[in-house]
Amino acid sequence: MKGKRLGLRKYLGLKLFRGIREQVVERHSLRTLFWECTLRCNLQCRHCGSDCRTDAQLSDMPLEDFLHVLDTEVTPNTDPSRVLIIFSGGEVLMRPDLERAGKEVSRRGYKWGMVTNGMALTQQRFEALLNAGLSSISVSFDGFETIHNDIRQNPLSYERALSALRMISRSGIAYDAITCVTPELVARLEEWKELLINQGIKNWRIFSIFPAGRAKRDDKLHLSPEQFRKVMEFIAATRKEGRINLSYACEGFLGGYETLVRDHFYMCAAGVNVASIRVNGDISGCTSVRANYTQGNIYRDKFWDVWQNRFEKFRNREWAKKDECKDCKVWQFCEGGGMHLRDDEGRLMYCHYKMLK
Repeated sequence: MKGKRLGLRKYLGLKLFRGIREQVVERHSLRTLFWECTLRCNLQCRHCGSDCRTDAQLSDMPLEDFLHVLDTEVTPNTDPSRVLIIFSGGEVLMRPDLERAGKEVSRRGYKWGMVTNGMALTQQRFEALLNAGLSSISVSFDGFETIHNDIRQNPLSYERALSALRMISRSGIAYDAITCVTPELVARLEEWKELLINQGIKNWRIFSIFPAGRAKRDDKLHLSPEQFRKVMEFIAATRKEGRINLSYACEGFLGGYETLVRDHFYMCAAGVNVASIRVNGDISGCTSVRANYTQGNIYRDKFWDVWQNRFEKFRNREWAKKDECKDCKVWQFCEGGGMHLRDDEGRLMYCHYKMLK
């Protein structure tokens, strides 16, 4: 049981990584660019952080507008082969021009991936996406049929997600199944792991649900500290076992579990190596970060100027050293958690380290 305790070896490793992180922040090399290409969705998930709808009030961003940013701002200032573009939503498969978007991005030398719920991923569509240069894909898969369908609010969602993962796992591209762990699933994680392995799924990533969007109004989705710690113990044991490639998401500092539940020490890369262009043109870190932390907009600002000269709150986190973080003994390693965990006033909504009590 590791909990909050940091052994000497881990403490020294974290101190060393802190110096490395300072250099990474200073360089802030763009490595991942999310394009929130739509807010339309074919599901109404209970835990949706974006609160998406089938007929989103905001129209999809025209592909030409995104390509203009690539051509005039990103490509002249980066090596496209070192920048991964991720199409996100909403549900990206709601866009009929997704294949064209993929081809245009690939033609410019970028690798691209996508995040999907799998509902609309047929064999024909998948092959078309592969032909358009798709190099990686993540599929949401949140538990056994009753659990997944209840969260996703659709009786077909489990079978569609499973079918998508079976199809993808045979293709040879990079992929993972993403599971948002709820209290109902915690006690059955061993069974869930066996199901994934038996289905030939080799890559698995676990998230915990944070209080934003619809999830903020649904207490039944949130883990207790005891359940959260059980999840950490399960991930650490599964990684040691080595039968499936499992990791915890890059959500927060995890004390003694650092490097046991993922391959690296914690760091929030939003605004450091990760940027996003939202459906309305807003420029931010990752797409989970709240609108209050928007740094500009492609329709009135130069993307590269924003990337180089703004993002102060993302790169210097001293402003977040307040409230429960003010006197925290692990501040130097955590720096207040992920930017997506801050509310509109900058208050911390969820502390992973505190959950390990």
